[in-house]
Amino acid sequence: MSVETGHPTPPATLGEPTPPAVPGELAPPAGAGGDGWGTASGKRRRSLLPPATLGGPTPPAVPGEPAPPAMPGPASFPPAGAGGNGWGTASGKRRRSLLPPPAASGARQTPSPAKRGRSRLPPVAATRRELAPRTSRWWVGAAITVASLLALAFVAHAAVFSGLQHARTQSLAYRDLREALAKAEAPTGQLDLHGELTPLGAPVALLEIPSIGLSEVVREGSTAAVLRGGAGHRRDSVLPGQPGTAVILGRQATYGGPFKNLKSLAPGDQITVTTGQGVATYRVFGLRRAGDPVPEDLPTGQGRLELMTADGLALFPSGVLHVDAELVTGPHPGSSKVMAYAALPASERAMGQDPGAWLTVFFVGTLAAGVVAALIWLWRTWGRRQAWLIGVPVTFALGAALADSIMSALPNLL
Repeated sequence: MSVETGHPTPPATLGEPTPPAVPGELAPPAGAGGDGWGTASGKRRRSLLPPATLGGPTPPAVPGEPAPPAMPGPASFPPAGAGGNGWGTASGKRRRSLLPPPAASGARQTPSPAKRGRSRLPPVAATRRELAPRTSRWWVGAAITVASLLALAFVAHAAVFSGLQHARTQSLAYRDLREALAKAEAPTGQLDLHGELTPLGAPVALLEIPSIGLSEVVREGSTAAVLRGGAGHRRDSVLPGQPGTAVILGRQATYGGPFKNLKSLAPGDQITVTTGQGVATYRVFGLRRAGDPVPEDLPTGQGRLELMTADGLALFPSGVLHVDAELVTGPHPGSSKVMAYAALPASERAMGQDPGAWLTVFFVGTLAAGVVAALIWLWRTWGRRQAWLIGVPVTFALGAALADSIMSALPNLL
């Protein structure tokens, strides 16, 4: 009976020739019943064996026909001794190969579902940002870094930014002095036009020393705050050009260092001072330091100019340098004196310090400590890069402010 149709299959006719083999099919085994193809009917049926797959073994050759070429790839033949037709079925029905056909050369590969969509791998847990270590070594390093930034800011302020501050103050003072001279309102003594003490910081004269290239507006007072803006007139002395000794103080190194070259002066150099009373000319006759002889007292009606600044290395003074010059032009009318040297505050004398300035230093230092604590918190919360981007300019500006307050508390001639 035919497996496919279910009808009885007629017996094979003796002497009937065997049908020719179809390419790609195997010859029926010798002695097989029926038509030799596993059926009792004479119906021709394709081979149950799939075509040779990539890398599979070459099927047995048909007698009288050339053997098909062997193709590389995994074998797709059933194991020996398999039941039925050798492919796991009892019927003669044809079944496709379980292996996919080999891809043609140059054909476009279809991505797998895993590649077309999202990855089927489980998501990787986000790693927590590593916090700054809390070891004592780290804290010491942070403290050294902050201290280094503050020290750098102090040096930069003393050497660069203080000079810019001095230049700005001098520009404004020169404008005010020109206006006061034009209006005949410039001070001519210790008292102003209203009978009050001349305010600290008011411009009173223009000092010029051609031999060292100095041109400086002189302001009233000699405190550290006043000398940050230029040379200052000591309030207990007369104004330049008047009978008596006029005293002018100036810084050696910081805030422009207007008097840094006084040590280069030599006897005979000329000094010119312009005030509200006119121009007065002086001639240098000596330089002296601590322990040197003091000039003789002035005769009545004579004038003298004394310039004072720090001596020695910058920021490390060894004493006070004095430059004495005598008035060579006629003296201007004198003015009444209401303040003597004994009444002069200690902060306005040579190398004087302002005790109240240290309170400002304390408050600025406290603010700096708070900023440092905030930067450490920022380092641990936001990260190292954000802490540096915000902390460096803030620390630098705070260091400049701290340096400015410290300079006000240090000796006024530095």
